[in-house]
Amino acid sequence: MYAYGGPRKGADRAVLLAHGAGSDMHADTLTTVADALAGAGIPCLRFNYPYREAGRRAPDRAPVLEAATREAARELARRTGLPGERLVLGGRSMGGRYCSLVVGADSEPVPALGLALLGYPLHPPGKPERLRVEHFPRLSVPVLFVSGTRDALAGEEALKREAPAIPGKVSFHWLDTADHGFRPLKSSGLTREDVLADVAATVTRFVVGLPS
Repeated sequence: MYAYGGPRKGADRAVLLAHGAGSDMHADTLTTVADALAGAGIPCLRFNYPYREAGRRAPDRAPVLEAATREAARELARRTGLPGERLVLGGRSMGGRYCSLVVGADSEPVPALGLALLGYPLHPPGKPERLRVEHFPRLSVPVLFVSGTRDALAGEEALKREAPAIPGKVSFHWLDTADHGFRPLKSSGLTREDVLADVAATVTRFVVGLPS
């Protein structure tokens, strides 16, 4: 259920990476980011949500996803010996969203050093009116949004319009011509590998730059 990488001791921060709805902890976005973090001496924990462990395609219900995210954060704290306040939580799409939900929970919020949201799904497919922003005003930690400029689930204009509700420091990194799956247009001259390398470098800079 868990994949842990990076130094076992001595780090003053660590990162939790949660997968998207249609993938698992072995998704190339997560492994590329995890490798970059390990290279910077930052421990990283990836994990599978219960439905993936059971071999199912449909995601678990919200309470199960939330509970699994909380448990994974506790597991990362246990493995690193770091307090929750030294952990950066994040991940792809659904996984990143649930990390933000537990950090911005109304009751018993999970402490964190920051949030790294890769392809944050601002709304469900085809339903731009159903914004997933209720918890934004409770996010007091630094938040990094990494999104493609063609992301159908979070347009650049819409995300920039909603993000100011977050009291924590917000930063954006836009992936030129990339869609929600981080696939760029051929006309951009970029490959998906180029985009993933950009994502990994951006997340690593964000994590390293957070306060000691």
